[in-house]
Amino acid sequence: MAIDNSPPIYTLKDAHLSFGLHPLFTGLDLVIGRSDKTCLIGRNGSGKSTLLKVIAGVIEPDKGEIFIQPGTKIAYMPQESDFKGFKTLKDVILSGLDEHHADDEYRADILIAQLDIAGNQNPETASGGERKKAALGKALIGEPDILLLDEPTNHLDITTIEKLEEIINAFKGAVIVISHDRAFLNHISTSTIWLDRGILRANDKGFAHFEDWQEQIINQEIIEQKNLLKKIEEETEWLHKGVTARRKRNMGRLRRLQQLRLERKEQIKQTGSVNLTIDKGEILSKMIVETKHIYKSFGDRELVKDFTIRILRGNKIGIVGPNGAGKTTLIKLMTKRLEPDQGFVRIAKNLEEAYFDQNRITLDPTKTLWKTLCPEGDHIFVRGHYRHVVAYLKDFLFTSAQAKTPVGALSGGEKNRLMLALALAKPSNFLVLDEPTNDLDMDTLDLLQEALDEYTGTILIVSHDRDFLDKVCTSLLYMKGNGTITEYVGTYSDLLAAEKEKARQIAVKKNPVKKMVKTPDTIKNIQAPTLKKKLSFKEQHLLKTLPGEIEKLQNKVTILESKLHNPDFYAQNPDEFNKTSIELTTTKEQLEIAEITWLELEILQEEILGQK
Repeated sequence: MAIDNSPPIYTLKDAHLSFGLHPLFTGLDLVIGRSDKTCLIGRNGSGKSTLLKVIAGVIEPDKGEIFIQPGTKIAYMPQESDFKGFKTLKDVILSGLDEHHADDEYRADILIAQLDIAGNQNPETASGGERKKAALGKALIGEPDILLLDEPTNHLDITTIEKLEEIINAFKGAVIVISHDRAFLNHISTSTIWLDRGILRANDKGFAHFEDWQEQIINQEIIEQKNLLKKIEEETEWLHKGVTARRKRNMGRLRRLQQLRLERKEQIKQTGSVNLTIDKGEILSKMIVETKHIYKSFGDRELVKDFTIRILRGNKIGIVGPNGAGKTTLIKLMTKRLEPDQGFVRIAKNLEEAYFDQNRITLDPTKTLWKTLCPEGDHIFVRGHYRHVVAYLKDFLFTSAQAKTPVGALSGGEKNRLMLALALAKPSNFLVLDEPTNDLDMDTLDLLQEALDEYTGTILIVSHDRDFLDKVCTSLLYMKGNGTITEYVGTYSDLLAAEKEKARQIAVKKNPVKKMVKTPDTIKNIQAPTLKKKLSFKEQHLLKTLPGEIEKLQNKVTILESKLHNPDFYAQNPDEFNKTSIELTTTKEQLEIAEITWLELEILQEEILGQK
């Protein structure tokens, strides 16, 4: 790898910044090179977002020297953007151009196509994902020298995250990223800066090496503190004691998860082969959720088509797919918050559900953390036993001093941590998590993974965080966006690889690689293949009769689907409903075979006519 000896384009020396009596950082030094790809790591509340604002010039430090190479352009994308006053998302993107490039509207069109942005959509009604993509476009359009991104993957689906990875890797300037998405950071970072207790440390290796580096620093600190006979500070107690032990526990968790995935494979096999009317005794005692041939659409948009699953006690199932595929709708169907248009959903009796949705849980900013978790007394009942509220708060990385501070004083990430503590404290045997990882720092994600590993109930999770899903889920429900849902037992990373390979194979079949044309010199001794002169009688007959057969099959599919869409059909005659469902599947397979055969014969006939 070539070493960049060019001078830094940004330097921050001996920076100090305090909020009230709380010093955020003191004596901080930072150097940014022209092509650095850096991830900024630190716990919620450590000052990561504030440091980006200092670099962007949004906030001035109380003290310190800043040097920026003349002509250097800096673009900053905050966690939450203000889109007031803009009529369309395209207008948002164009606002990132300076006055010297105001006529370069084509750049917005390129980014809209690249990130698949609904450019004409009103920002007020746009989804979180569309707003995030527009904010990214605004930061990128001016072609800055330094790009500052604060949690850029929040609300993005995996397809857009992968596009963003490609953009950052191809970007010629410097990039500093704050993100909790480990897989994303592994793919884009070549260096790391770690902000911890006001101290900024730098490493010239990417995030993939962060944990080893972090452990070395912590072990060195422990040795130094022991030599100085200093007591480990309370605020770093979990960090110092937890990192090495947590990594060892991770290996045990991984082995348990692999065993659970094997068990889920066996459950799926049994469900597919056992007569469900016979095996009700044992299975129903373990059954948490069962859906059978459910269908849901909104207008002409089919979100769930003919979906059947049986979720058993202890299953930890992730729901993945592009934005708009219907993941939240599926959760609502499976928890009976929403009724299917067709089919049925059954849930176990005495199910105690805890539902985590960042948009649904509200916190009273005037209440203390203590009163939020424990309105009366000083103990909270958590997973079968009482815990002192301060001890429980420490589990979620809050200090004793924070227990009696108001919620309004917390950072965004700390509020999310408190909401998780609140959701996980509720008595439950069925946990539903809708995008739980947004705005959480690495340490909190580790805590959440440990809590979910120890949770003995059943879990449904919607998330785009590949690393998190790989470490938590026994299987995944993959929603492609066309109503079809496939269960995959394995990691999200394996699922993505498998889907990409499928797409590649389909592309090869549709566009086969043309063979190299040989020159006369190379084919002198090669006998030309015998070309087919005409279709056989059977092929001619099929070419004539298949269109009529295809039309009949299409009509049959329409009739069968119409019967199954009747919401009373199953209740009136379950056996006939099942029989019709099987017949519909068979008919669709016959239709597909007939269409492919006819298409192949059409192509063959065109080739024969082209030879004449």
